[in-house]
Amino acid sequence: MKPLDAASPLPAVELRVPTEEDALEWHRVFHDPEVMEFLRGHPAELSVYEELTARQRRHHAELGFCLYTLVDPADAAVIGFTGAQPWPQEWGPTGEIEIGWRLGRAYWGKGYATAAARAALESVRAAGIRRVVAMVDARNERSLAVTRRLGMRRAETVITPVGRTAHCLRMEL
Repeated sequence: MKPLDAASPLPAVELRVPTEEDALEWHRVFHDPEVMEFLRGHPAELSVYEELTARQRRHHAELGFCLYTLVDPADAAVIGFTGAQPWPQEWGPTGEIEIGWRLGRAYWGKGYATAAARAALESVRAAGIRRVVAMVDARNERSLAVTRRLGMRRAETVITPVGRTAHCLRMEL
């Protein structure tokens, strides 16, 4: 698979507020150790996605943005999520709005994360948010490349509670 370069056109994407049914789709798409390598290190249980999709519906209703379900408009397949949410941890950039993405392995390197993140940032701007952060495991070159394409800048390096190095990247909107 040829990696995306700066001149490559981005694919069309569709974002929607996650449905209850999307919990099962997210579980299916992310049930891959490679997808979870820099997150939990192993696939999560369905209950994690049931709670996560419910929380994202609340965020959208209350804030006007969330982690949206990412759909490939060519075939209506759920391929991941992207969007923004309040930073959910007690460490790191507490009180800030985090932009993030996660895609199924089959969709890596094709521009979906960048295209979807750009689209999701529009809802964040419309909600009046003026700055976002991304927390990325320092070993995750693919996600770091997305942050560069979005124009994010590394602000600090953090050691996570499990001892991993992560970069906190910021962007003014």
